[in-house]
Amino acid sequence: MTERRLFDPGLQPERTELAWRRTALAIGVGSLIALRVLPAIAPSPGLQQAWLAPGIVGVAFAMLLWLRSRARHARVTRALLEERPERMPGAGLMLLLALFVGGCGILSAVVVLLPYVL
Repeated sequence: MTERRLFDPGLQPERTELAWRRTALAIGVGSLIALRVLPAIAPSPGLQQAWLAPGIVGVAFAMLLWLRSRARHARVTRALLEERPERMPGAGLMLLLALFVGGCGILSAVVVLLPYVL
């Protein structure tokens, strides 16, 4: 019995997983900064607690992204090693990331424009 080897041993799957990790880390750091900054710029003292929500959601999303990227990496590696590979992961994680980034953009626009509206 011959040993099955990855098509691209140690390269493509690991690089992709490292890119997902960097993305999760950047989102986590940005969310921690948001936890510090957003309550300080809240339009009224009563809203300071509400302005913690984006940072908390961002930290939770970063953890989810980290865990899902690890599972995605394991699935890709398993598919590359099998004789009859299972389906490769779809674009669900990328879609989720795009929606999160779009929401961050909308929130950023609100934060910038809010002083002009009030």
